[in-house]
Amino acid sequence: MLLRRQASPLASEGRCDYPSRTMATLFEAAGMSDGAPRPLADRLRPQRLADVVGQDHLVGPDGTLTRLIASGRLPSLLLWGPPGTGKTTIARLLANEVGLELEQLSAIFSGVQDLKKAFEKARARREAGRRTLLFVDEIHRFNRAQQDSFLPVMEDGTIVLVGATTENPSFELNAALLSRATVLVLNRHDRDAVEALLARAEAAEARRLPIDADAREALIGMADGDGRTALNLAEDVLAAVADGQTPLDREGLARLVQRRAPIYDKGREGHYNLISALHKSVRGSDPDAALYWLARMLDGGEDRLFLARRLVRMAIEDIGLADPQALTQALAAKDAFDFLGSPEGELALAQATIYLATAPKSNAAYVAYKAATAAAKSHGSLPPPKHILNAPTRLMAEQGYGDGYAYDHDAPDGFSGQSYFPEDLKGRETYYDPPERGFEREIRKRLAYWDGLRRKRNPPAR
Repeated sequence: MLLRRQASPLASEGRCDYPSRTMATLFEAAGMSDGAPRPLADRLRPQRLADVVGQDHLVGPDGTLTRLIASGRLPSLLLWGPPGTGKTTIARLLANEVGLELEQLSAIFSGVQDLKKAFEKARARREAGRRTLLFVDEIHRFNRAQQDSFLPVMEDGTIVLVGATTENPSFELNAALLSRATVLVLNRHDRDAVEALLARAEAAEARRLPIDADAREALIGMADGDGRTALNLAEDVLAAVADGQTPLDREGLARLVQRRAPIYDKGREGHYNLISALHKSVRGSDPDAALYWLARMLDGGEDRLFLARRLVRMAIEDIGLADPQALTQALAAKDAFDFLGSPEGELALAQATIYLATAPKSNAAYVAYKAATAAAKSHGSLPPPKHILNAPTRLMAEQGYGDGYAYDHDAPDGFSGQSYFPEDLKGRETYYDPPERGFEREIRKRLAYWDGLRRKRNPPAR
């Protein structure tokens, strides 16, 4: 059947459009009518809050949202969690649960005019005695001015805002907006939650997933805590393997579906969370955990030289002189990666990670440097004592420069014990206090020996 394009008032402006009935016919012809097939994830979308999987701390019998609804008071909310954990579903169901009109926007596709229209609709509803739940997906993508535009309509009760974000609200949202909303954290789906979703998919399709037990575990791993991805993978498998065919094993599943990229954004919170986990695992002398987080970052595409620089920092900050070879190992790993490239050079980063994690730990040098810096700032521009200054001119010699300097190599034990601090500093200050660990145990013995000599050669005045 041919569809005849009809005239439109927009034609005079050099544009054209189809009447609504013709457009409806086009959608029907494309299979997009109400009876058209829908993705499995959409068909299994929960109809009640209690049906949401994996977020019992929010929607369970004693969950935060359950108690808020029972109290008859629903504040503005910010739903923070990874993709596929139910943020959009919860927002939609909340509107039904509390009897609010749902208005939905995506910060990716919406601008100031869209916000103004949403606020105007909400005001009109309020005048008619109805309240509005405004759901904003990816709310962190709005700029500061757009986020500020929510404040007056939140304060006067025109809207109940429910924003969804995958990013840490502390970093991405204005303090004013945060202060007017309750942040609810949605958890990444654990194994049991993903398994529950797969069971629902099997019940809806009235057939078991045609995969063996090992492949089922692999599929759960591929979902990476994302419920939507788990259902999409299940739908792909159900569509590809007919009843009666041999179930897929792990390798067959890998051939059928593409492995999902890890949730890791090198420019956002995931980056900082994982590098923090790596650093603290090394500091905590856990080589296995450190290797795991290193592998996660490498797998996520992290800049290898960034990791090498961080390993150098760990060697200085957390190991220091407890094992002087730690810095050498970290720098060698960086050079090895520069020389070999990826993927062979990544083994050098792994080797350095193991070395640092298993090395004795000390932050004594780090603490000493901070203490010395604080002292230098607080005491001002104190000059060095004259006895350790050179006197290249007669005037300087007449002023006492170099008088009384003891050349340490000429002193017994190669140690003079004289003071090198400014004369206006009362007493001797101690910044470096090496612990009884690793090589610093030997350094501590040396310092104690020199301190004893210093006391003998410079007894306190009586």
